[in-house]
Amino acid sequence: MSLVDAFAVDGPRTRWPGTVRAPASILIELERIVGGACEDGVMTARFEHTDAFRGAVFQSVDLSGAVFRDCDLSQVRITGSAIPELRVSGHAGEIDRFVVNDVDVTDFVREELDRRHPERVPLRAARAPEDFRSMWMILERLWEEAIARAERLPEAVRNERVDGEWSFAETLRHLIFATDIWVGRMARGEVRPFHRIGLPTGDYPTDAAREIGLDPDARPSWGEIVEVRAGRAAMMRDAVEGLTDTESERLVTAEPAPTWGVKTLPVGRCLRVVLNEHCEHRRFALRDLAILESR
Repeated sequence: MSLVDAFAVDGPRTRWPGTVRAPASILIELERIVGGACEDGVMTARFEHTDAFRGAVFQSVDLSGAVFRDCDLSQVRITGSAIPELRVSGHAGEIDRFVVNDVDVTDFVREELDRRHPERVPLRAARAPEDFRSMWMILERLWEEAIARAERLPEAVRNERVDGEWSFAETLRHLIFATDIWVGRMARGEVRPFHRIGLPTGDYPTDAAREIGLDPDARPSWGEIVEVRAGRAAMMRDAVEGLTDTESERLVTAEPAPTWGVKTLPVGRCLRVVLNEHCEHRRFALRDLAILESR
């Protein structure tokens, strides 16, 4: 059954009987993405790079097991729905306010994360160059410990994903990419600082990745990943060791990566991104590492 057949027109909007109300424009986009694939009124397709669901209303819909990754969920509201288990995770700053049954739990979540990962506290307070140097020393040590812990597992396990999230090896590859962007490209002004095994975010276009020299099909060995990442750690170390108040405030103008648009930012802001990336991705990596270790 095609998506058009599965929906019945109801005035200016379109209704999938008993399940979802959505603007008619969504149908066109769904047909394009899914290719009309619909079985027994249930879509099991993967939706990527689309704004077709912006402002949509889902009523009496079975979304059990659905995964939202790299999505804009600003002002999403869930009411009157069965939620026996709901897991939400994101970087610091990505979840500005979290309200459950009219109770704002944002501060509770932040305080609990600070208790589990105390390095988050001085990172938020870091302003001066010496703060950046101190934070990078802390993060380097924490990552050395995390890598040593991962290396006690077989290499295949280091490449294993948990619940579809990046594997430990992929996380290191993403940190390579983040350092290339914010230190190499922005702070140092290099035109093509990108190593081929760097891993961008999942929503980054494949063509754009190839354009800057990334290899989306790369399957590097653990040894290569660790070696390249160590070089990027040294790059960041050099950047913070040479940081002064003047350098921190120096404005740089460039496009971090194709499709991102030109940005003008102080060097200190660029280096802070690298600090945040290492802090937050370590949290996710340790979470999944604990699961892998328990098997």
